[in-house]
This record gives sequence, structure tokens and C-alpha cells, in this order.
Amino acid sequence: MALLLLFALVATSLVFAMADKAGQMRMGEWLAPFPDGVWREGRIWTLLTGPFLEIHMLALVFQGLMIWMFLPVLERWWGPRRFLLFVAITALVGTLAGTLIGLATGNQVPILGLDSTLFAAAIAFGIIHAKAPVNFFGVLPMTGRQFMWGMLAVMVAVIVVGQDWENGGANLIASGVGAGLASGRIDPIAWYRRRRYAKTRSHLSVVPPPPVVPPTARRTKPDDRWLN
Repeated sequence: MALLLLFALVATSLVFAMADKAGQMRMGEWLAPFPDGVWREGRIWTLLTGPFLEIHMLALVFQGLMIWMFLPVLERWWGPRRFLLFVAITALVGTLAGTLIGLATGNQVPILGLDSTLFAAAIAFGIIHAKAPVNFFGVLPMTGRQFMWGMLAVMVAVIVVGQDWENGGANLIASGVGAGLASGRIDPIAWYRRRRYAKTRSHLSVVPPPPVVPPTARRTKPDDRWLN
């Protein structure tokens, strides 16, 4: 599943890169989630298409390497269903948060790529595999927890130094949700099962047992099977 995400991201981004200016404008209009486009023009579907489009080649290379190195580890840990749920929730939460922040600041910044999911995956990896050795791009040896704190520092730097409130806020909020999913404090599958169980129980009723008649109060009937 992680490699399918990588293929979808790279394929869509390369089509955008090879298109002419008019084609890029059309793709950006129909795929990129802008604050006004989502919340004032009703292009809600771009919240789902934006994570699969990256217009900056350097960012695309970084996201591709992160998907290749870390997402398969989480997929093996959770299984395909929980992994896809993690990707869907963190990507949607990140895009929602980024467009809402852009609506508040007035900056029409598109929220593109899988940055929110990848930062959330880094936090989840640090929680699940805190002591696992990590060679970041084969250069920096560290543990999973140290890698998590390093990615948090990068997020804070993007927000404070780069003044990119929209993308930085999207990554930070999605990372908080990713931490909740990794720690089990946020578990949509368990919530769904509990709700389904409660709904099933609401249709059931307890049938009282039949009243017990004392032996002395029982009426005896003549037995007609025997003839005198």
C-alpha cells in the first residue's frame, strides 16, 4: 500500500510538471486545495486530491524517500487496513487544518503533498519504535525517539523561521492526530465497534423466565392412557 501511495503521488506530480501552463492551471484549479476554493467555492473534493499533488521537485524527492523508508515499517506493524486509515485521517486532517489556517490568515496557500502524513508517520514511528536504530538517509545514526524529536524541531522551524503558518500548522496538527493514533488514544476502529455493539444491544431485550408453579399448586390430570 505504501508503494501505491508513492506511485500515485509521483505519477500525478510528474503529469503536472510535464503539462504546459494552461494544463497546470487546470490541474491546480481542480486538484489543489486553496482556502477560498474549498470553503468559499465549494471544491471540497480537493481535500482528497491535494495530498497526491506536489509541484516542487525537491519536496517530491524528499517525500518519496520518506515514503520508501518509513511507511512500509508502519504498514507491517498495523496491517493494511489500519495503515490506510492512518494515511487517510492524517492527510485529511492536515489539509483541513491548512486550508482553515489560510482562510484565517488570508493567504491563498495550497496545501499539497503528503507532508502532513509523513510528519505524522515520523511521530508515530518514534512512539512505536522508540529504541529502534535509524540511519537517516544512511548518514545520521539515531533512535526512533530522536528521529521523532528532530522532525518536531523541523516543524517548529518551518512555522517560526519560515513563517509558513498554513503548511506548518497543517503538519503540526496532523502530527498530533498521528500521535493519538499511534498511542491508541485515538482509535476509530474501536469507536466504530463499540458504537455498533451498543446499537446492536439496543435492539435486544431480556425475556423473563416463565413463572415457577409450586408442586402443590399444580393441577393433576387423569391419565387416560391406562384403562382399568
